[in-house]
Amino acid sequence: MKDSGRQIGEKLFILLSPSQKKELAQFVRDYETGNIPADVSYTPLFRGQYSIPPQADQPFTEVREGDLYFCLEQRLVTVRGQAIPLTVKEFDIFALLILNPKRVFTYEMLLDLVWHEDYTYYSRKAINNHISNLRKKIRIAPDLPDYVKSVYGVGYKFDI
Repeated sequence: MKDSGRQIGEKLFILLSPSQKKELAQFVRDYETGNIPADVSYTPLFRGQYSIPPQADQPFTEVREGDLYFCLEQRLVTVRGQAIPLTVKEFDIFALLILNPKRVFTYEMLLDLVWHEDYTYYSRKAINNHISNLRKKIRIAPDLPDYVKSVYGVGYKFDI
């Protein structure tokens, strides 16, 4: 069963930064009051494929959890000071999970939000393989916690 446009929009909305959410809300208000003609393309924050954040001097998006360090903008994950080399998909999955701690992401949500693909073309096994590789890489010592938890039959979450 495919998600409706609203359901997909809600999934994507949670990934926006606070400033992007604010701008989107302002755009909707302007559009609904007729302040923006329907045929005008309006993309101040979303200027094509690449853009520099409006405030390049803003702090990095970082998460520190015990021996684990994550930085979104540097695409960096370290454990006990050791840089962990992750593939693009492994990093994107981990970023989604760590930036939304304790929130469970279903297999379908992961495919939609990380792969940007229709989940009917992929199997859960592909995600399971990426998660398995990610877990092996970030657990460099047996005394470290499993940061990526399985929610049996549903999906995955970041938790300690």
